[in-house]
Amino acid sequence: MRHYDAVVIGTGPAGQKAAIQAAKLGKSVAIIEKGSVLGGAQVNTGTVPSKALREAAMHLTGAGKRGLFGESYRVKKTITIRDLVSVSQQVIRNEWEVIREQLDRNGVDLLWGKAHFEGPNLVQIVGPDHAEMVTGDVFVLCVGTRPATPDHVPFNDNNILTSDSFLQVDRLPRSLIVVGGGVIGTEYACIMATLGVKVTLVEGRPKLLGFIDSEISEALQFYMRREGVTLRLGEKVDRIYEIPEEERQNTNGSGGPQVVAQLESGKTLKAECLLYAIGRQGVCGDLGLDNVGVAYDDRERLSVNERYQTSVPHVYAAGDVIGFPSLASTSMEQGRRAMCHALGTEIENWNTELFPYGIYGVPEISMVGKTEEQLTDEGIPYEAGIASYKEIARGQLLGDEFGMLKVLIHQENHTILGVHAIGSGATEIIHIGQAVMAHGGKAEYFINNVFNFPTLAEAYKVAAYNGLNKLAHV
Repeated sequence: MRHYDAVVIGTGPAGQKAAIQAAKLGKSVAIIEKGSVLGGAQVNTGTVPSKALREAAMHLTGAGKRGLFGESYRVKKTITIRDLVSVSQQVIRNEWEVIREQLDRNGVDLLWGKAHFEGPNLVQIVGPDHAEMVTGDVFVLCVGTRPATPDHVPFNDNNILTSDSFLQVDRLPRSLIVVGGGVIGTEYACIMATLGVKVTLVEGRPKLLGFIDSEISEALQFYMRREGVTLRLGEKVDRIYEIPEEERQNTNGSGGPQVVAQLESGKTLKAECLLYAIGRQGVCGDLGLDNVGVAYDDRERLSVNERYQTSVPHVYAAGDVIGFPSLASTSMEQGRRAMCHALGTEIENWNTELFPYGIYGVPEISMVGKTEEQLTDEGIPYEAGIASYKEIARGQLLGDEFGMLKVLIHQENHTILGVHAIGSGATEIIHIGQAVMAHGGKAEYFINNVFNFPTLAEAYKVAAYNGLNKLAHV
């Protein structure tokens, strides 16, 4: 029986960084993967494939260049699912190789199979053709989540799908109902609309992406409607079912509606395909945590303290399994920090108020810090400096006249309270604002420093001038 200083369960972003951090500290470490491939949802069903799908859609349709070359611009006239999947698979295979190389290079033992705790420090690993026991001093659980599949939704992996099974469709549907206006639902609605799919998005709240700045959300909704997406906001789905085969043929020979979503308001929506994107579910029920004394909630998620420690001192958790914010970027850092604390290595406190969000819809959205609504609720006096991409030379070169950058400036001391971006490169340029905020920088920083020209970064200077001019009543 092998013994390790640290055992990590799950090879997603949190697990990878936790295991490598243990190795960097000179500890013996094993990482366990129950699937047939590395990377978890980040690489195989979530972050990477959905973003690869987006990039393929943007390139093949020419959507990102129409402002420069005209609305009729298109790289490829007819786009098949094979065109999109080939890009995704290429990126995924590369990520598998990168993860395996990093684990090997750092001396991390990779153990394939399902992990099950048999005791507080004992784990059984059951693979397709073998089983073994290992012991560990500390454990970091990075098992992730899966799409929620409530019993009242008749999922079938054909035309009523989760975000995992949606990536396996064999053709592009002509029409799509998306249930859920969170990050996953919004991203897929945007991508499919870019590909020419007729999309209807149903969201129970009055706006999409309720956690982002209202002005950015409104701008996204305007853009989506312009691209043909029908938004049913403030609506809830009462029932979802398939249309019988004989009724489909009577409706439209072939390619007609196959799925119905009945709303509580009495509306009936029909489409070829439905994507259910409400909620994620943990997977802790199969881990044998009762044998350790670690409890999980009704969604199989774990509670941790500020050090990512569960109620059992030698068991830690990180990533999606601990809930909000459930981002690949934050999961990586959570895993690293969890392992550092588990092995007695203290590191500088992480400013959790300044992690950025990235939403890869069409267009991109990103934010860091406070929204206007939060500042208003907290009684913090601020001014908003706005820069439109249409007044930025780089924005013109990219053909993006729609994008904008908003910088929220404290009225009295001019510190930066929040940054919000929508448009090309939003998820990249947000880090400039993040860095300035982390060091207590003021709006004058952007005015008194030089930015490469032409770049989108120049928008910070324009936004700073705009905000400070408002404060000076110029």
